[in-house]
Amino acid sequence: MRFKVSVPASTSNLGAGFDALGLALTINNDFIVESADKYQVEVEGEGKGELPEDEKNLFLRAYKSTMEYLGLNQPVKVKQINRIPLGRGLGSSATAIVGGILAAEKLAGKKLSLPEVIDVAFKFEPHPDNVLPAYTGGFVVAATNGDLSYVKLDFPEELKVVIVVPELFLSTEDSRSVLPETYTREDAIFNIQRVALLMGALQKKDFSLLKEAVKDRIHQPYRCDLIPGFWEVLSQGYKEGAYAVYLSGAGSCIGALADNNFDNIGKAMCDVFESLGIDAKYLVLEVDKEGARIEDIK
Repeated sequence: MRFKVSVPASTSNLGAGFDALGLALTINNDFIVESADKYQVEVEGEGKGELPEDEKNLFLRAYKSTMEYLGLNQPVKVKQINRIPLGRGLGSSATAIVGGILAAEKLAGKKLSLPEVIDVAFKFEPHPDNVLPAYTGGFVVAATNGDLSYVKLDFPEELKVVIVVPELFLSTEDSRSVLPETYTREDAIFNIQRVALLMGALQKKDFSLLKEAVKDRIHQPYRCDLIPGFWEVLSQGYKEGAYAVYLSGAGSCIGALADNNFDNIGKAMCDVFESLGIDAKYLVLEVDKEGARIEDIK
């Protein structure tokens, strides 16, 4: 049996929606999988020479954990074709986790329930805002309190996501380490108001409200110092017509929501990084509505 698992990138938080909002994007990591006598991994593209090509590989760890859950053991050979930049806040780790789970389901001939998928996934990444959109596709709002509650919502067709990718690696652990343990009531209220405003603005397609709706006091003010030129990048995105500009996940990527002028927005934001001696590129992406999928290879 030989097949391909494709899993989309995701951009999370969208400003004030810390650990709650995630949006799947139209750039994938692919995993070509086949049964084998022993575990083998080959990495192509992003992360080649950096990611482990043995059983420490995250895809294999998620695969083996799922197989163990199912009471099975079947070694595989996997070719990992990475297009999503690593350590940039685009859910590259989530693609490996979800890919490994789906590969195990396919080879086992069994389908896990969503709670079971989440139980396995959370062993490796205990945050739903990347794992869920990678799995389900679309715009996802999630809440955890022991159990997971989520809803998949429509996202305005008019909006595309301009993702600026600086050559600046940030691990999620490092990015979380700068966050405070507690927040003031005022800051909590500030974010609650803006998440509510964001959801209303997207539903009503009142894009003029998005700039205010993605303001945040929970994570961006603390993570901004890890990203040179952060506030100027945001400023340039807005000057070129973006409705909203925000830190994607834990960073270092910065996302912008817009319905036109995509290239000018991307170039202007990249120019800020370039002026600071940091190489950068931009991607113009749409929402991936399908999520992770499997295709048989003959």
